[in-house]
Amino acid sequence: MGRSGAGPAVTLCRDPRAFSRLGPDWDGLWRRCSSATPFQSHAWLDSWWRSYGGRGRLRTVLVHQNGRLVAAAPLMLVHRPMPLLVLLGGAVSDYGDVLVDDDRAAPAVEALAAGVRRAARRAVVDLREVRPGAAAELLYESWQGGRRRLADSVCLELPAVPMAELVQRLPAHRAQRVRAKLRRIDALKIEDRTVTEEEVPDAMAHLLRLHELQWRGRGVTVEHLRPRFAEHLVRATRRMVRDGEADLTEYRREGEVVAASVALFSGGLTGCYLYGADPGLREHKVDVAAMLLRHDADAAARAGRRAVSLLRGDESYKNHWRPEAVASRRLLMAPAALEPVLGLHAARSDWRDRAAGAVNSRFPAARRWRARLNDWRAGPPPR
Repeated sequence: MGRSGAGPAVTLCRDPRAFSRLGPDWDGLWRRCSSATPFQSHAWLDSWWRSYGGRGRLRTVLVHQNGRLVAAAPLMLVHRPMPLLVLLGGAVSDYGDVLVDDDRAAPAVEALAAGVRRAARRAVVDLREVRPGAAAELLYESWQGGRRRLADSVCLELPAVPMAELVQRLPAHRAQRVRAKLRRIDALKIEDRTVTEEEVPDAMAHLLRLHELQWRGRGVTVEHLRPRFAEHLVRATRRMVRDGEADLTEYRREGEVVAASVALFSGGLTGCYLYGADPGLREHKVDVAAMLLRHDADAAARAGRRAVSLLRGDESYKNHWRPEAVASRRLLMAPAALEPVLGLHAARSDWRDRAAGAVNSRFPAARRWRARLNDWRAGPPPR
């Protein structure tokens, strides 16, 4: 797929080796796209493809203008429940999006839409976890053909201000308790330390062990225990730490690592991605969430970022901080000839989401049974 002349040139990348070589150009575009999240960086997507991609399924649409990459849609072809073009990153990525150069948005989006339409001649385009203001919304608005917009996950966000200011946002009685918890952490002499690129493999293995111990008995996410996830996270984080796009932090007490966390960065966003903590911290009444948030919020404020995202999930500890709920959308598009298929896919997806929501709200025990099933699938706890 291509186009010559003075206008944008549109190509389709189907070769994973060619996609890997896009790194410098891709990251240049990523930095020029103000709505991009860490999950659209080349380090994250290339690593994800190596762990999760399928042979012959890569369908990344690229738009160049005068030799410069000005738009990209990182897509792959799947066949369940029907032929779909979906975003790279999958379920382990909290946000999905395309990339569009802020300075050339109008012509770049028009060319990108044309390229995606050609790539989707026999498939529905299904873009998950699109946050408000994402570049994918520009693609959706310019789409010529069938379109549907569905609800997707909710992420919780806080302003990127120092911890002292986050505490001031709380009611007085709660703020007083948080300050007491932070003083307790300091009294226990728990110190944070940023991991270097070379130390990432061992530190990430320790983080994942702590993560499993922490969630064991409460419904650990099985994917987080699989070798492919660990391989992806180590590979992506090493490169992102090197390039200043991630921090892997260890928390030590008396020389022992008692907690670890990884945060991912884009221009305006810090994403608190994954953490693990020794269950023994509960005996010392350590508020792990407060400890981690203090580190990430202070670092985000120093870096001048706009927001700290607690990412997906409405766990009670997140809501203690009075975050803003940011609802992502699922954008479905298809050529006009496939509009009946698009309608069927949209109805099916909407029904499944509503059914899952009804089960969770009407049958709270279903969550407990799901947690037990996940623990059983995870196997015996780590030693």
